Amino acid sequence: MSVFVANEQSESALDPGPLHQLAELVVAEEGYPETTEVTILFVSEDEIAGYNERFLEREGPTDVLAFPVEDFIPGVVPEHDPLGPPILIGDVIIAPTYVRRQAKANGVGYDDEMALMVTHGILHLMGYDHENDADAERMEARERDLLAKVGRVRP
Repeated sequence: MSVFVANEQSESALDPGPLHQLAELVVAEEGYPETTEVTILFVSEDEIAGYNERFLEREGPTDVLAFPVEDFIPGVVPEHDPLGPPILIGDVIIAPTYVRRQAKANGVGYDDEMALMVTHGILHLMGYDHENDADAERMEARERDLLAKVGRVRP
């Protein structure tokens, strides 16, 4: 598993180790092969606001953005040639200062909220969504299951 983590912000203290391990667990639990690659980027609120506006035409900062490489189907691992190139699933971008405020406003722990953002972002890369109630319920159930495996809760 190749999980690339880059902390490009300095506003919020962050220990990327547990989040890196969580990302590996999410990818493995979804059944993706060891050669799968994902990037997690921690950025400032200004930077995520720029991505949000530039790519999604939405104004202002947000907690997490996911940019998949392909359109995957939730729960379905794409066919992969073990001798071929790795499966690139995409990039997850998170604004820790935004997440910290959000956690406080929601009355949940910062570490639980950060774990949710990593899990949520990776599941989006794998095709999960929350555009309708049924899809949202499926995604949230999967998040709860994955987070429970590392002792985290999904509010």
